[in-house]
Amino acid sequence: MSAESLVPPSTLLGRWLAGIAVAAVAWVFLYSNLTAIADAVIAALGLTRATHLGEAIHFFVYDTPKVLLLLVGVVFIMGIVQTFFVPERTRALLSGRRLGLGNVLAATLGIVTPFCSCSAVPLFIGFLSAGVPLGVTFSFLISAPMVNEVALILLFGMFGWKVAALYLAMGLLVAIGAGLVIGRLKMEIHLEDWVRKLQGGQTVAASDGSLHWVERFTAGADHVRQIVGKVWLYVLLGIALGAVIHGYVPQDFMASFMGKEAWWAVPAAVVLGVPMYANAAGIIPVVQALLGKGAALGTVLAFMMAVIALSAPEMIILRKVLKPRLIATFAGVVAAGILTVGYVFNIVF
Repeated sequence: MSAESLVPPSTLLGRWLAGIAVAAVAWVFLYSNLTAIADAVIAALGLTRATHLGEAIHFFVYDTPKVLLLLVGVVFIMGIVQTFFVPERTRALLSGRRLGLGNVLAATLGIVTPFCSCSAVPLFIGFLSAGVPLGVTFSFLISAPMVNEVALILLFGMFGWKVAALYLAMGLLVAIGAGLVIGRLKMEIHLEDWVRKLQGGQTVAASDGSLHWVERFTAGADHVRQIVGKVWLYVLLGIALGAVIHGYVPQDFMASFMGKEAWWAVPAAVVLGVPMYANAAGIIPVVQALLGKGAALGTVLAFMMAVIALSAPEMIILRKVLKPRLIATFAGVVAAGILTVGYVFNIVF
């Protein structure tokens, strides 16, 4: 029996609340002083932001703690939220839902499940085996990596609430619309045979999700270790690439290639994003750097969405589950939605 198990729950809860309060104060202090910290590092290195190297290093030093602070805070909170939405309960909520309501519910649940496109595939299979309709399942598969809380909080922190809110609305529309289209096409025959045998083969009961708050806080901390532990390297690589773009790429070059004036910029950005693979935490710093060099917001968001939701690695994994015709339909419908998002953002902003 561990020493912690002998401590009364009320004492453990008090320790958790005190620790969270201290961490929150430290978080606010650091986040409020990121610019000063980056300036101090540049000065200590004997550089100025007037140089390419100085500007690149300043971008990296400023954005790295900013993104990691946002990730840790939001992932901890959402780890607690997810204790109310365990996978079995989520599958039970979606099982047997009709098209329309089920698509809306599935896409909305995707917001609180911060999976990358590849790690969402096992849940995709689990949903199908629990009797969740194919179109509803696709709404979740699209929403989970593209419109999750990590992407939203980073967009809010870097670009403001208007961009984050419109991205949320458009992303949900893409997930819901694509799921509805795929559901109406009745393409279950294009699932691989072993997946079709699983469909409807499991009965899932909803869990009551009754946990003590100490267990919920522990789950939040575990969530931080799991998610941040997986994505921190992608974050550093993404910020490093963004720093190079921010410091060295001429502004006129990006404006001419990804600006609003070029009608072909949005589809070109989608095509460019498909062979790549990254999660939202890794690609958003690149988006920020591209915007700073004159690229249009809708164009770079279309690029980001293609990287997140239509990556080649995801298609390779899905090939084990779906036949080529269904993969092509999925990619085509989602690509059409992403193109719409890109053009809408370019018109609005």
